[in-house]
Amino acid sequence: MKHITVVTPCYNEEDNVEEVYRQTRAIFAKIEGLTYEHLFIDNASTDRTPTLLRELAAADPGVKVILNARNFGHIRSPFYGLLQARGDAAILLVADLQDPPGLINEFVGKWLQGTKLVVGVKPTADESGLMFTIRRAYYRTVTRIADVKLIQNFTGFGLYDRQVLEVLRRIDDPYPYLRGLVSEVGFEAVQIPYNQPRRKRGITKNNFYTLYDIAMLGVTSHSRVPLRIATMAGFALSGISLAVSLLYLLLKVIFWTKFSAGLAPILIGMFFFASVQLFFIGLLGEYVGAILTHVMKRPLVVERERLNFD
Repeated sequence: MKHITVVTPCYNEEDNVEEVYRQTRAIFAKIEGLTYEHLFIDNASTDRTPTLLRELAAADPGVKVILNARNFGHIRSPFYGLLQARGDAAILLVADLQDPPGLINEFVGKWLQGTKLVVGVKPTADESGLMFTIRRAYYRTVTRIADVKLIQNFTGFGLYDRQVLEVLRRIDDPYPYLRGLVSEVGFEAVQIPYNQPRRKRGITKNNFYTLYDIAMLGVTSHSRVPLRIATMAGFALSGISLAVSLLYLLLKVIFWTKFSAGLAPILIGMFFFASVQLFFIGLLGEYVGAILTHVMKRPLVVERERLNFD
């Protein structure tokens, strides 16, 4: 009998962990010929989430819990939990219920037909129009400049066969961009579209920094186009600067007594080139930071405690 591990990362989700457990259990109760376990990995929550997870684990041996020693962030902890899955396949399901558990039926159905990778994509979402437009523009931009074909509107929600998980384990990335690694491994993904609902309980843990972190990680992990743009922009701006300087020289020679360059063009040019330099230095710093993270080889997560593991 095939076995599936549902992996749910959580941080301060006391309003949702019991509900996502109940909904998942109800879904698998109707699927014949499969067994499942529910693995929660808690990122050092400061609310009642660890207490609730302990209660769930005590009541149901099929609930596995990993409690992290500290908050290891929104990138590392979910990926680490996925790698701990012991089933024939793993389903990554967030705790806030914005990824609908009802899609598990479709995921499992595709998997039983032989598909190694089934992912949920959200072409629509019940969020502000501005935020959704920004997200969509980002996905399109990264997809165009990436070295591999990335899946648009994909956040990690999906089913991963054991064969896919084994490849991910061998990659040994200390700060993994799961959405890109899914494309890197090369397995053909079946996409299941869904509308992402609004969060009904609790507050989102994403802020400007976490969203920026994900965005830059996607760029630095899978594209060298920004670095090449910086190089080409340097050549182009140097050529423009030379052309403008020659033009000013010519105008001064022709209109020696009438033409005055003034300070305004000089100041504008200085601020413009300084801002361009700072932008590309910051971009280069993102790549250097990514290299530093890989060189340091720190562990994805340090566990404080495990519950219900053999």
